[in-house]
This record gives sequence, structure tokens and C-alpha cells, in this order.
Amino acid sequence: MGLKFSIPYQIPFYETDITHHVKLPHLLAFSLQVSGMQSESLGNTDKDIFDNYGLVWIVTDYAIEIDRLPRYNEKVTITTEAISYNKIFCYRNFYITDEAGHQIMLFKTTFALMNYETRKVAEVPDEVVAPYGADKIKKLLRGPRYKTLENPLENLYRVRYFDLDMNGHVNNSKYLEWMLDVFNLDFLTKYTPAHIDLKYVKEIHYGSEIYSGYEFDQGSLNSQHQICVDGNVHAQAIIQWKEIGDE
Repeated sequence: MGLKFSIPYQIPFYETDITHHVKLPHLLAFSLQVSGMQSESLGNTDKDIFDNYGLVWIVTDYAIEIDRLPRYNEKVTITTEAISYNKIFCYRNFYITDEAGHQIMLFKTTFALMNYETRKVAEVPDEVVAPYGADKIKKLLRGPRYKTLENPLENLYRVRYFDLDMNGHVNNSKYLEWMLDVFNLDFLTKYTPAHIDLKYVKEIHYGSEIYSGYEFDQGSLNSQHQICVDGNVHAQAIIQWKEIGDE
């Protein structure tokens, strides 16, 4: 286990939806910023890693556990901890706790370092992760098996300038937004995710036409998702839903 870093956060109006709960993609994006704050506090910034190694951090996988979503104006604490790493991947957790100290959300996140010029994943230099105190392991932690959807329902989107991040590709929280957006207003005001597994397969760039496809089983409240460009899968997810009010 590594060093923990925490900040208080009050859910603002512009990050809440029609149910008065936080928009999950926004909270996911802000949580990643908290890990950046920890890096800055340790003198190990993204700029330093880029300048010294030509590498940038990317997220490859999420496993998201949701007891409940924070509500508008609620005060929470976001804590991040670098858990472990191996030759290729770094594993970091984000814990969201309420004012009473109860954990209400957990983001298990897998990071990798990408060579900015070649766009290929690089080996993790030990000295880059040393400041976080994470354990070095040999085991690769694997997520669930995702199936390719043969006849999904699909929505079409086009990648805009404001969908891009500093690395020049689509921000990782945008993929989740596209996946959730396939459901209509009636569904999203009655149901909320309880667990999400999300895997990023390939980058998506400016101007691409993407198809957000899904299959949904009403009996189990389980949905499977894929983001495709030109027939190629770029991200996949499995979402377990529950009724709002069952938190």
C-alpha cells in the first residue's frame, strides 16, 4: 500500500443532474485531478515525467463500486492511494467518503505510461513511482471478460475539440458519458449504476465518428457497452444498475 492523499470537495450545481446527484463522468474526471495534486505535492508532476522520459499517464481500466452517488452541495472527501505496480501497469484507488466518514464510492483504476511520440505503452521506471510508496508486484491484475456485441442498439456521436484532453485524445470520462447517454431520460431518472467495469482499448481522435452500442437485460438490470470507430472496438464496459432509492 502507498501514500494516501485527500482533499475535501463540495458537489457544485453544474456537476449535478436532474436527479440532484453528481454526474458520474464529472466526478471521475475530478478524481483523476486529485491524483495529479498528489503528484505535485510530491514533486513528481506530469510535466516532469514528460520532460524527463517523454511519457504521459493514461487510464486503461476502471472498476467502479457505487453505494450511492453524492448529491448537490454535499461535502465529501476524495482520497487517492497508489496501491501497487508492475512492469507495465500501475494500480491506484480513489475512495469517496461522506461527512460521517462512510465510504460511498470506490474507483479501482489501472494506469499505464504511454510514449507520447510513438503512442505505445512503455515500461514503468521504478523511480517514477517510488515517491508514492506503492508495492512492486509481478502479477497482472485482470478485469472481466468483455464480449463483442453483435447487434447492439447504437447512438452516433462525433468527437469535438472540447472532448480532447492534453494528450490529444478523447478524455477518458467522455467514453463513460457516451455509454450512459444511450439510455433515455425516463431510465436515467429511475436507475443508477451500482457497479461499472470499463476497459479502454484504443485512442479516439478529433473528428472521428463513434458509435456507442449497448445491449440491456431488463431482468438482471445489466448492460454491456462498446464504443466503436470504423467497426473497431475502442472501449468496452459492463454496468450493473439499481433503482434510485435503493442506495
